[in-house]
Amino acid sequence: MLRFAHHCRWFSRALTAAVLGLALGACVAVQVPKLPTGDLPGHWRNASALGEKPDLTGWWRRFGDARLNALVEVALADNPDVAQAVWNLRAARALDDTGRAGARPSLAFRTGEQSNAANTASYFQAGFDATWELGLFGRSGANSQIAGADAGAAAAELQSARVSLVAEVVREYLELRAAQCEEVLLGAAARTAARKLTLVRGQERLQLATRIDVEEALTEAEEAEARLADPRTAIARSAQALALLLGKSEPDPAWFVPVLQPQLEGGDVVSLPADLLRTRPEIRYAEAQVLKAAGELGIAEADLYPRLSIGGGLTFATRVQGRGRTGAGTVNGIFGIGPFIDIPLFDWGQRRAQRDSRADLLQAALARYRKAVLTGAAQVEIGLASLHAADQRLEHADAAVAASQRSLALNENLQARDEADQLNLVAAELALGRVKLGQVQARLQHGLAFVGLYKALGGAPLPHLDAAAAAATGHQGS
Repeated sequence: MLRFAHHCRWFSRALTAAVLGLALGACVAVQVPKLPTGDLPGHWRNASALGEKPDLTGWWRRFGDARLNALVEVALADNPDVAQAVWNLRAARALDDTGRAGARPSLAFRTGEQSNAANTASYFQAGFDATWELGLFGRSGANSQIAGADAGAAAAELQSARVSLVAEVVREYLELRAAQCEEVLLGAAARTAARKLTLVRGQERLQLATRIDVEEALTEAEEAEARLADPRTAIARSAQALALLLGKSEPDPAWFVPVLQPQLEGGDVVSLPADLLRTRPEIRYAEAQVLKAAGELGIAEADLYPRLSIGGGLTFATRVQGRGRTGAGTVNGIFGIGPFIDIPLFDWGQRRAQRDSRADLLQAALARYRKAVLTGAAQVEIGLASLHAADQRLEHADAAVAASQRSLALNENLQARDEADQLNLVAAELALGRVKLGQVQARLQHGLAFVGLYKALGGAPLPHLDAAAAAATGHQGS
């Protein structure tokens, strides 16, 4: 009974210390500083290219190409970089759960062999140890904050990988289709140049053209054939790059079948400054780093103060050999509980230096966050300006093609009435081919500017963890 009363007094004292520690735990918590947001523009300077609110989670569908839509879905499911980022997020979330459990009691079972002080007997011991470190002075909250910040950073990195992946898939697809269109146009130009060479040689035989005219026509025909190498190389490069993005070793043969170049269905977009903070993963990552730096400062602050733990144990022992007061095979048990206190006294200022260092690193994280906001705003402005300029260029290219087509029609009418030379008709066909090549490039640049703007805005579908991942991490899909 006396022993039981003694243990009750110890338990009462430990509980009092725990309550006092929990009260002290809120005294030295580091407050997360307010993130600067004044660097976002109140309005976009290049807003003349803006229209309705953008669809950040399905913007590539504006090209109206079912093949492209399917490629994006496959890439999001099979790309190795995205898969790696998914596993990193799972790992961070698992550690997030561990960090939140750090301030909870733990229980362990142990066994061992122990000799008595006189080394005359050996005892086999088995028992349970329970410990509970009280996260005083904000330590518990800081540990949870660091783990949560790591999980937030991993989520931002996953979304950044998805944003980059979608943008690169669309970019490579647009470049592949543009190169195929160029190959078709340059092939037609090469055949027209060869026809022109034949006409000039015929005129030379009739002494209506000089040898210089023939050599110039031959040069033009050879140059036309040589220009075919560029789009063919671009087709092979884009197809292989697209296969890599989709997690494949070889391109799909169907990709090499030329199709019409994708055209945007209304490329104008609009975005509010707040959207940038919610969707751009680089800003979300920088925000997570601020939270982590604040948590690490909280740990450094807590290290300036005592650490308090409550521990208890229940141990059973029996003599296995030698001579002792208890008989062999007799089992004795003992229970103990009490606080463990670690009070820092003197360390030549190392803990304060660590605290000051963490405070400076927090300010550095705030500066990085501000830079991320400024960089994001600048890239959006550049994207808007590029899209506006590319839109104007495409309008002029379309107008040039229309004018060249009218010129070709007039030459065809004159040729039908025998009022024009065939060389004039060939020249009109070559001119139309050149302006169509310009139109292909203008349409490509317009599409790439659209891609660049949405990449700057952080446009991509939000990731969803599968059921197994959610069960493993204790989280639902983000």
